[in-house]
Amino acid sequence: MTASARIVFAVLVCATFAAFFVAQELKSTPPRVQDLSATPFFSPNRDGRHDRARMSFRLKHADDVTATVVDHDGDAIRTLVDNRRLRAGQRMRLVWDGTNASGREVPDDSYRIRLNLRRQGRAIVVPRNIDKDTTPPDVLVTSIGPVAAPGPELLPNDARDPARVSFRAGGRRKEILVYRTDVRPLRRVFDAPIKLDDDATQWEWDGTVDGRRVAAGTYLVVVRARDRAGNIGSSVPLPPRFEYGRRLPGRGGISVRYLRAQAPAAPVMAGENALVAVESAGARFTWTLRRVGSSAIRKRGSGTRSRRVRFVAPRGKSGLYLFEVRTRTRRTAAPLVVQSQRAREVLVVLPVTTWQGLNPVDDDGDGRPNTLRAGLPTSVLGRPYVKDGVPDQIRRHEALLLAQLDREGRRYDLTTDVALARGQGPRIEGHRGVIIAGDARWLDGRVARALRSYVRGGGRLLSVGTESLRRSVALTPRGRATAPTLPTQRDLFGARLRPIVREPVTLVNVADEIDLFAGTAGQFAGIGAFEQTLDVRGGGGALAAAAATQDGKRQVIVASRLGDGLVIRPGLPEFSARLQDDDGLAELLDRIWTLLRSR
Repeated sequence: MTASARIVFAVLVCATFAAFFVAQELKSTPPRVQDLSATPFFSPNRDGRHDRARMSFRLKHADDVTATVVDHDGDAIRTLVDNRRLRAGQRMRLVWDGTNASGREVPDDSYRIRLNLRRQGRAIVVPRNIDKDTTPPDVLVTSIGPVAAPGPELLPNDARDPARVSFRAGGRRKEILVYRTDVRPLRRVFDAPIKLDDDATQWEWDGTVDGRRVAAGTYLVVVRARDRAGNIGSSVPLPPRFEYGRRLPGRGGISVRYLRAQAPAAPVMAGENALVAVESAGARFTWTLRRVGSSAIRKRGSGTRSRRVRFVAPRGKSGLYLFEVRTRTRRTAAPLVVQSQRAREVLVVLPVTTWQGLNPVDDDGDGRPNTLRAGLPTSVLGRPYVKDGVPDQIRRHEALLLAQLDREGRRYDLTTDVALARGQGPRIEGHRGVIIAGDARWLDGRVARALRSYVRGGGRLLSVGTESLRRSVALTPRGRATAPTLPTQRDLFGARLRPIVREPVTLVNVADEIDLFAGTAGQFAGIGAFEQTLDVRGGGGALAAAAATQDGKRQVIVASRLGDGLVIRPGLPEFSARLQDDDGLAELLDRIWTLLRSR
């Protein structure tokens, strides 16, 4: 070894020993920052939990302190204290709200506090991270069993098994909330959230609260969890808000049905077999069949469990029937359309798309009822009508109209708009007249075009409903109404309509080129609501006949020409309901029937 090498080696050894003794001295020296306490995480989201980051400490020696929040690169974010005098041993407390010097929120990240001690000429970065975290934990209901299905879980089932809710949830302090969603406002099912273990991934519910079964309806299971920063995540934003055209995240839907009946949406031929699906959760049931407007029982039978009920449809004329089912404690029904073996001159079309479009049933298992009113795709096949199984519209409109036609001995063909779209049952072509019975708010585009073409070619049509024929849907081969539109300014036949006005009026005939009011007094009193026709565009476009309110201007009962055909619109929400007791409107219907058959 050379002399120079020996010198270098000796210097390194001395330096090593010197560093060792300095380190030992530092370890035995009390730190300049003492009694340190710091919030490890905070979430400034204004929910009252961990909204501020807090730190406190003492200094060994008195000094003038500047405290600054810095990011992981050491860049200053915000000065919390500027050159404040601090006595030795005095505690300093710092609070940070998560904003920068301009008052704007900084991103979620890890931050530290840098202390500048002016007298000592030192800057110390406190070795404690403060994590700003405003992101709630991810929570999602992944499925509800026991059998995974594309739709909602049904309760009760034949096996009496509870619904098993499976979910994915970060964080802790997990809770379950259940809402009933087919009512307004939404209702909380349990008074308080149901607490779960921090590691829970499933929850079971048998459809009861305090041992009592909940009402039939659509229910939404929401899972909620909280992370260490106090952020609360939920599988559905709370309180649940329904946005037009948007489904809820996850699959938290449970449908409670104790008894249901489902008849086909297309007409059944008179004298041929009809099938109605019945689900009774294992309970014994009885069933009857009667024509709307009549109390006479045409068919009856019974069953001991969920099944398909098969029977021969009543022979004779076309009509709308009610298939009514009863168990010991419950009852429901389903409308059944029967078409005569013999074709007639007038075709009556029932608006099944609208019935189902307003029927609050959860199709896809997200816990929100699928309705066209909500802008959601809606099945028009294979699902029951809620409540007692008969849409309210049938009782207020279609059943009363058909009952009046039956009382007058009118014979007609009967179908539905869904059957027309699917090419089933009677067709529009070949009929002298068509009646759209009730409010047809949504109509498949193919059916709408066929009706317009029919009228232009000389057909005559009665549109009984109000707020009708201004929205469209696309009916898929599987019977799903998709892409519902908002109402257009004009209806299918070019009429521009005002919203319904509810006030007492008397309507007086002011124009009649086609003898629409022949056989009537030309005056209709006691009207409580009406839908005004402002004008009609397309074809001839002029009003051919009309009855106006007392001011002589607002046109309500209107017949207008379109091409070679005629469209008649009473414009009265109570038209069908008043037919039995209002001789004037009953006479008007008789005259309309004559016009429909005189093509």
